[in-house]
Amino acid sequence: MSLQSLLSTKIVRAASIADAAFDAVVLVGSQESAKQFGAIQQVSAIAPAVDSFLKVHNGAFHSTNLLQVDSSIVPSGRLILAGTGNVSRDYDDVRRYQAAARRGIELALSAGVKSPLLITLPNSRFPNAELVAALGALTPVYTPLNVREEDNKHKLNQLGLLAVGNSDSSSRLNQLVEAYDASFTVCRDIGETGPERMAPPRVAEYVQGAFANGNIKVSIVDDQSIIEKDFPLMAAVNRAANTVKEHQARLIRLEYVGEGETQDTFFVVGKGVTIDTGGCDLKTGGHMFGMCRDKYGSAVLAGLFKAIDVLKPKNVKAVGYMCMVRNSIGARSYTCDEVITARSGKRIHIYNTDAEGRITMLDPLTLAKEEALKEKNPHLFTLATLTGHEVLSYGYYAAIMDNGPAKASGWAKRVQDVGDEFGQPIEISRLQPEDFAFHQAECEQADIRQGNTKPSVATLRGHQTPAAFLQMASRIDEHGTDSSHPLKFSHIDMGGCSGDHPSVSFPNPLVTLIAGLVLPRV
Repeated sequence: MSLQSLLSTKIVRAASIADAAFDAVVLVGSQESAKQFGAIQQVSAIAPAVDSFLKVHNGAFHSTNLLQVDSSIVPSGRLILAGTGNVSRDYDDVRRYQAAARRGIELALSAGVKSPLLITLPNSRFPNAELVAALGALTPVYTPLNVREEDNKHKLNQLGLLAVGNSDSSSRLNQLVEAYDASFTVCRDIGETGPERMAPPRVAEYVQGAFANGNIKVSIVDDQSIIEKDFPLMAAVNRAANTVKEHQARLIRLEYVGEGETQDTFFVVGKGVTIDTGGCDLKTGGHMFGMCRDKYGSAVLAGLFKAIDVLKPKNVKAVGYMCMVRNSIGARSYTCDEVITARSGKRIHIYNTDAEGRITMLDPLTLAKEEALKEKNPHLFTLATLTGHEVLSYGYYAAIMDNGPAKASGWAKRVQDVGDEFGQPIEISRLQPEDFAFHQAECEQADIRQGNTKPSVATLRGHQTPAAFLQMASRIDEHGTDSSHPLKFSHIDMGGCSGDHPSVSFPNPLVTLIAGLVLPRV
């Protein structure tokens, strides 16, 4: 797929508010920034109209309003004032610009606007406000994959961006918005689409198309005998589904090698459960609804690699493993009480078939660890919508858990700071000795227990222990700060941070990962 085919709409640079190619101007800003925007060359012409409106509606910057303005200033005669509300308090952050821009575009769509021009008034406290606002503006413009495949119509003809700065900042803003929007489309297409259209084989087909003729090498393991041999726990989760050819497992490998000498290597393993029935520990009482998004870890991974594909960071190698399975229930379902030997050689005692995410990722993570030992400055990641406990602990925020070497490098704190700057905060959660003790086997048959018989929300430290399990069962724990070959590992539990099903998601922590892993190398 071309870059343009993955954009929610055509994104163009605008020269001025007087450009007749646009049928409305959407102005995003706060009361504070409005006090000085008359002095900003790009928007000074509309300052009198805004000042006049403020005299009759002094709460305008706390709401979203459509104003009629002189067509000699704005050719369409339409100005949408999208106020951020208060942005000066300690707890206000740049997401207010995202929300304001989204409301502005929603109003534009309802008014029949097809080519809006987005302008974000600068705020020195939030240097990324223009980018964050643009991402918010594009959210209601996304059209779901199945709808596009039936009727490939966009909600907008184009979105104009008028950067308040020099030409270099304007060019970079467009470049970043296009990269982020394409990555969001890939993520949403995989993560939101239903379990049949995005069954494992069809995810593989989609990924091949999304990265065709680009900078990412795509390899797919579709031979079920190889999956059973090399990735036995992943195969166990998909055992019931394997009786249906259209539901058979796929392991999708993405690889990027940037220009120049490699200085850093990162491996990302994503949970890709296309529908989670819970297996024999069946989800009941409506709790299965929305579980088509249990593949969102792999979806974010694919989105991250799409941004890499577009932006082409230098001096870095990136490898991703999308672990695509379906946790079905049937005669061949895996069950509790099974003891399965992992790729690492560790014997895993199954306690709960609804704790399938950690064991789906385990063997590909072990493979990534084997590869990482041969690479320059490696860092391993797991990405998963893993536990309800994480949602109860942190709400709609992802949580990151570093092992010893990653913690020593300061990774979690750095990425947390980046998340704050780009409007996608991430929480830091710490591992404790009891998280590792929890997974010690209770019988001689096994080395490690998968978990317990309770849901994570009824388990003490229910989102931290899986991070310990992944380290123990992959033998990453043998590469701590006290080893001769330390390996950095960070587990990210995404919980429900991307939003509620079936509403359009806001890919999370995709913004932060792109900002933290990719942008510094562009």
